Amino acid sequence: MFLKQKQTGDLIEILTIVDLYNPCKTEVTGQFHCGEEMQEPEIFLKSELVFPSSEPLPICWIDSHYNEIPPRPVALMATP
Repeated sequence: MFLKQKQTGDLIEILTIVDLYNPCKTEVTGQFHCGEEMQEPEIFLKSELVFPSSEPLPICWIDSHYNEIPPRPVALMATP
């Protein structure tokens, strides 16, 4: 799978797809696809990556608490 680095716009081939989908992991291993030679694998923060179309990664890939519903505020009862 290819993603794009936000700052540079360079394409990165993600080598650890399982880590990409895991919301508990903040980093993935990948390698740049620029130049003529294959680059060495590096660690990338998922927060610095987007899809090649510049769309952000799904929240369920980034936040392990994505499906938790925040508690609703309790209304205070007025006393007579």
